[in-house]
Amino acid sequence: MAMSGGKDDGQPMMEMNTTPLIDVMLVLLIMFIITIPIQTHAVKVDLPQDSQNQNQPIVDPVKNKIVIDPQGNITWNASPVNEVTLNQYLEQSVALDPEPELHFQPDAEARYARVDEVLAIVKRANVSKLGFIGNEQYRQF
Repeated sequence: MAMSGGKDDGQPMMEMNTTPLIDVMLVLLIMFIITIPIQTHAVKVDLPQDSQNQNQPIVDPVKNKIVIDPQGNITWNASPVNEVTLNQYLEQSVALDPEPELHFQPDAEARYARVDEVLAIVKRANVSKLGFIGNEQYRQF
């Protein structure tokens, strides 16, 4: 890095060379842009919101459970069902007062498309008490 004085009087130059500073700042900016995480695709599910103004209904002891096995088979409370029967069960449970909780537990090996289809059926049924069970199986060590 050469420095040259403005005059021939032998005095050192008093201005700071900002070129290395700008180079470092540009490298840091590029590294910051590269390390920003890539946004992933997400399925939008309207989950119930906690409202402070409304009285929460008493929790019904009946809890229904939907399980999807690795082959894509759907079970409702441990009995196999198809999409039409699942839709009927969901409509019946939504009509109950208070609405029972619905536990959703897909297997980690189940195809994403099949899980998405079942979630779409649940969403169309307007279920307001939905819980995801077994999320710890997706945790990577």
